[in-house]
Amino acid sequence: MLLTRQAARRVMEGAIAAGAIAGAVFFGAAPSALADPPPPPAPGCSAADFEQVKGGVSTATSAYFFTHPDVNAFFSTLKGQPRDQVKQEIKDYLDANPQTKSDLEGLRQPLNDMKVRCQ
Repeated sequence: MLLTRQAARRVMEGAIAAGAIAGAVFFGAAPSALADPPPPPAPGCSAADFEQVKGGVSTATSAYFFTHPDVNAFFSTLKGQPRDQVKQEIKDYLDANPQTKSDLEGLRQPLNDMKVRCQ
């Protein structure tokens, strides 16, 4: 089957247009590919540092719960409840137990410090 002159011209125009688009995409992306990589995170702010701090906070919180059975029991009852209800119950519990609130804030302080330092 032979293409008509008009059909052949359309095919050729389509191929040229596709080549032009591909060239624009390739060469348009080239400068960004050749750009300098993003700077490394600040010292102590890498993903590994974050996981280490998070792990330390989790370990300390676990130890606190095991040594404070009443606090452990309260937090254990929250599983499966709606998020907004859990948030309010925790707020009420910590408001009624300021020492526990202070203790837990102290345990989480390394994460807060890292958040401020690594912004």
